[in-house]
Amino acid sequence: MAYANRSGANFRKMKLLSLIIFIGIILLNLSCTKENIEEVSNGANLLFKSGFENDVYIDATAYTGSEDYRYIRGIDNETNYSWPINILGASESALHYISDNNHSAVSAELQTVVDHNGNTTTALFQKENYQYDGDTQCPYEILDIKDGKKDLYIKFWMKIDSTSIHQPDKWRAIFEYKTKDYDLGDDKGTGYRLIAFIYTDSNGDPYWHIQGDENPENSIWEIDNFDIPVPENEWFLTEFYWKWSDDFDGQTIWKINHNTVAEYNGATTRNSKAIDFIILSQIYGDANPKHQWIDDIEIWDDIP
Repeated sequence: MAYANRSGANFRKMKLLSLIIFIGIILLNLSCTKENIEEVSNGANLLFKSGFENDVYIDATAYTGSEDYRYIRGIDNETNYSWPINILGASESALHYISDNNHSAVSAELQTVVDHNGNTTTALFQKENYQYDGDTQCPYEILDIKDGKKDLYIKFWMKIDSTSIHQPDKWRAIFEYKTKDYDLGDDKGTGYRLIAFIYTDSNGDPYWHIQGDENPENSIWEIDNFDIPVPENEWFLTEFYWKWSDDFDGQTIWKINHNTVAEYNGATTRNSKAIDFIILSQIYGDANPKHQWIDDIEIWDDIP
């Protein structure tokens, strides 16, 4: 009889253990399902992705009347996205040589380097040796956007030199967009610019700066961040997001290595102007010489 009681007790324990395991599996499945639903219901759509791999190249042709644009062309066989970038109906997107002294002041090329994971990769290398006759720069511009009243999320990996970011009281721009009719200083524009910088203080210590402005001399808002270090000679992840709006419900977010550098809640344009073009990889400023690598670009219509 004692043996029967022990057997019954063991049987009940086994049933209870089986029930606990079964409930655990159900809860785990529900948890995974919930996560999958959240991922799907986010609704973000990938618009472009490329790390400049395989058949991507810079077309060295100088096309007549193109303001010395040099086009990145080809298909990234790892992502199947093609160059030039044509998001939001953009066309003629390209590297733009400006005040370049016959490409001596600035240059751009695709290089084979070691990426942020320690693997061999192709990356866009941009260099500014000196400033020549004004606003020397060589950014990649997403041009002639047709549908510029959209939210956008852009991320890419970046690596910069250390020399340029330890010169006292200097600046270098790394990203920006401009709407139609942006004021270039003649007090006639009615548009808006978002622009992100690395600044240095009087001691040559670097920090982040971002602003939305009416023209280069008149900021609507600006944010400095001295807390998040500026990486040098190493890869870091850069993320920009904006909710397009001419009202208080607009939003601008900038992150470095998943850390929020700046978050601004308010209009991301003026007078309902649509975004005209995006300077995706800007290399511009009075801190020279300077160089940078850009890799693994992703563009989404929302935060993924």
